[in-house]
Amino acid sequence: MNRDLRLLSVSLFIWGIGEGLFFYFQPLYLQKLGASPEVIGVILGIGGLVLSLSHIPAGAAADRFGRRPVMWASWLTGLVAAWTMALARSLPVFAAGAVLYNLSAFVIAPLNSYVTAARGRWSVQRALTITSASFNAGAVAGSLIGGQLGQRLGLAAIYQAAALIFMVSVVVVLFVHAQPVVPPESRGGAGRGRRFSARFWGFMGFVFLVMLVLYLPQPLAPNFLQNVRHASLGDIGTLGALARGGMVVISLVLGSFGAWEGFLLAQISGGLFALLIWKGSSMWVYSAAYFFAGGYWASKAMAAAEVRSMVAEAAMGLAYGLNETMGGLAVFLASTLAGWMYARAPESVFRWTVGLLPLLLLGNLPFHPRWGRKVS
Repeated sequence: MNRDLRLLSVSLFIWGIGEGLFFYFQPLYLQKLGASPEVIGVILGIGGLVLSLSHIPAGAAADRFGRRPVMWASWLTGLVAAWTMALARSLPVFAAGAVLYNLSAFVIAPLNSYVTAARGRWSVQRALTITSASFNAGAVAGSLIGGQLGQRLGLAAIYQAAALIFMVSVVVVLFVHAQPVVPPESRGGAGRGRRFSARFWGFMGFVFLVMLVLYLPQPLAPNFLQNVRHASLGDIGTLGALARGGMVVISLVLGSFGAWEGFLLAQISGGLFALLIWKGSSMWVYSAAYFFAGGYWASKAMAAAEVRSMVAEAAMGLAYGLNETMGGLAVFLASTLAGWMYARAPESVFRWTVGLLPLLLLGNLPFHPRWGRKVS
């Protein structure tokens, strides 16, 4: 691992601690501020929609102006959003901060491009999963601390602590080196006429479906566990840590597979989360469920690794942006649907994911590597 990847990994690890403090308590804090399940779903959905609209311009800007400036802008946006949430004392202000925080994730496409270009001899999937694992390793600690901090000092305190931690992460990321901008002339065939192949566009549609189904049980799972299964804040914090720990383990394991195989296995893992929450009745089962929840997050990195094999380097940022846009649109729709479904039958969000999983797995077949041609 070179200097820049080390710095990025450290910055992401620190940011993961901060995000882990509050991530799994976000719907519970919205509930505390007076939001109904439908409103929680809409707020989370709007965050996903705003984010989805940002990925394409962010990826294109990274291709044209360089990846580091866009990354810096994202880190600073996240910091402002964190302080907005930390200082908010009403639902509208907090919701605005939460949406802005979601928007800061426009960094994903530029970050993936930066990591891909800096990976050296590593495969794309290995480089992406290592940096993702660094972030989630930090989130393991953050989730454990957040549960205990929330029980002792209240949920508002975890946002204040997160905002302070994010400041350290911002300082670290400022020291990464810039990367050269790939000139448009080097795109060759990818830069003339149709930039992307029909196979790429077909895969984008499939990514949307995968993320929609896998994310559906995620947004209101903490509410389900607290309100229906009577789990405590400390328990939910522990489960959040297990989810991030599972993400680290699953990412590192899947990084040793091919992108197609890793994407398939990540979907199975995400489906197990929904099945175990739906059918479970003890903390042991919920712990296993949240470990497998890492499959959803791992699927994002593995989808990006598949995308890299379909496009030329000069279009990499835009392609990653399109990939993240599909995921963001899926989050918007899944969050909105989850809130509506949960209000009527809390278990339905888990039941639908389990029922649709076999169709998703079959949908992977047309994108097997032997059906396509790699692009350098």
